[in-house]
Amino acid sequence: MTETVISSATREVVIGFDRPFVVIGERINPTGRKLLAQEMKAGDFSRVEADAMAQVAAGAQVLDVNAGIPLADEPALLAQAVKLVQSLTDVPLSIDSSVLEALESGLAAYQGKPLLNSVTGEEDRMERILPLVKKYGAAVVAICNDDSGISTDIDVRFEVAKRIVERASDHGIPACDVVVDPLVMPVGAMADAGVQVFKLIRRLRNELKVNTTCGASNVSFGLPNRHGLNPTFLSMAIGAGMTSAITNPLEASLMQAVRAADVLLDHDAQCSNWIAAYREPAAEGSRVRRSSRRRRAPT
Repeated sequence: MTETVISSATREVVIGFDRPFVVIGERINPTGRKLLAQEMKAGDFSRVEADAMAQVAAGAQVLDVNAGIPLADEPALLAQAVKLVQSLTDVPLSIDSSVLEALESGLAAYQGKPLLNSVTGEEDRMERILPLVKKYGAAVVAICNDDSGISTDIDVRFEVAKRIVERASDHGIPACDVVVDPLVMPVGAMADAGVQVFKLIRRLRNELKVNTTCGASNVSFGLPNRHGLNPTFLSMAIGAGMTSAITNPLEASLMQAVRAADVLLDHDAQCSNWIAAYREPAAEGSRVRRSSRRRRAPT
């Protein structure tokens, strides 16, 4: 079975077919978060610190770190954010950027084996990113689009994924270190987006034998009650074989859906993770009351 091992300096996380689902916390990302972007650009990382700790407390096993801010020094900011988050928590990180120099800066600052987010099937992108992945001994997210864009045909997306896996092998990167993002499309704009991605996840697992991830909230974009749709999508994706996702662990219903899927797929031994998360504490004093009961001696 395929297992993708990523690590910090002191902790390993394994993404795998028969492993508990891995939640990659998405919140350390200034895209669409104006206040966070302003603060990071000004050198204020207090919100990064708070988001890192809150996501780990909520159950994230990996944290995605992005510093993509227009007109900012992204390589310097990303390296600073990586060092800061690693000083706060021992969970591994996903180093996230579309800028080559920022990716290399983040990799150079990292202690352990990170997940690099990401490479696409574009020729120039593969030839620039994959040598970095090999140099730093990272794992990498492979996104199923190429020079022609994002295809609505899952056969085309599968071939893009296959090409990235093969090109990675040419660079000495094993398939177990390539985590494929099949690209989740908004179901409000593309009615069969869910059906398509479930089929593609199964093919990636069964034919390429690679682990998978996605931006889980993409599926509900543009629809009302997104918090109602996302957990159901993620449960179904896990059932189809998806092994990780970049998502918001602060959504309690989403984390509950993930943990429930692990239980039902026998990926949570003795339901230990479920019990640890949801067992109600004993009422205060109940043990004392029980132990204080004594049988009256016969008269």
